[in-house]
Amino acid sequence: MSDYKTEFIEFMLDSDVLKFGTFTLKSGRKSPFFMNAGGYVTGSQLRKLGEYYAKAIHSTYGDEFDILFGPAYKGIPLGVATVMEYSRLYDKEIKYCANRKEAKDHGDAGILLGSSLKDGDRVVIIEDVTTSGKSMEETVPILRKQAKVEILGLMVSLNRMERGKGNKSALEEIKEIYGFDTNAIVTMEEVVEYLYQKPYQGKVYIDDGLKQEIDAYYEQYGAGKGE
Repeated sequence: MSDYKTEFIEFMLDSDVLKFGTFTLKSGRKSPFFMNAGGYVTGSQLRKLGEYYAKAIHSTYGDEFDILFGPAYKGIPLGVATVMEYSRLYDKEIKYCANRKEAKDHGDAGILLGSSLKDGDRVVIIEDVTTSGKSMEETVPILRKQAKVEILGLMVSLNRMERGKGNKSALEEIKEIYGFDTNAIVTMEEVVEYLYQKPYQGKVYIDDGLKQEIDAYYEQYGAGKGE
């Protein structure tokens, strides 16, 4: 596992963003883990978050893209933080772009914030976590309406690796429907592999009992599993 992946897992714990226990998700599922990306609230946290996204995006796409698109609203600070860190780490200027929920009809008019889009632009989409493809149903038409862009892929922070609307993971469904790549900084499988029976800051986050709960959860809701 890459160093930035293990560092990111520790960063999620340090930021109290990744939690273990019993959580009821919007879907109604009872989950033994929960990731709340809204917990990144300080300047240093956002800088580090942007750094990990930048490293994951560079590892996946190199410098072969022009625009980082962050869907409103959570994608806006993610996109800004990431292009800043990308410039610092790789001396490469990537433009950020985001959408407004409602188009502005005066001044800096239109539905976009940041860079405009032009034909031929290569775009990477950035989001926090995707549990369904609903956000892409809004985002992809916005991008393709503005210009004939090439969407290279989507990068999220954590792949929960559970079923979306069908029997595949949300990221797999997005790839199948829209035809572009989907990736995450880390997967939940990597989180479990790294933390299982391994003390971090004097605490074992995933012991035998929690590992059994996580395994049972994926037996029921994991991508590729039946009802």
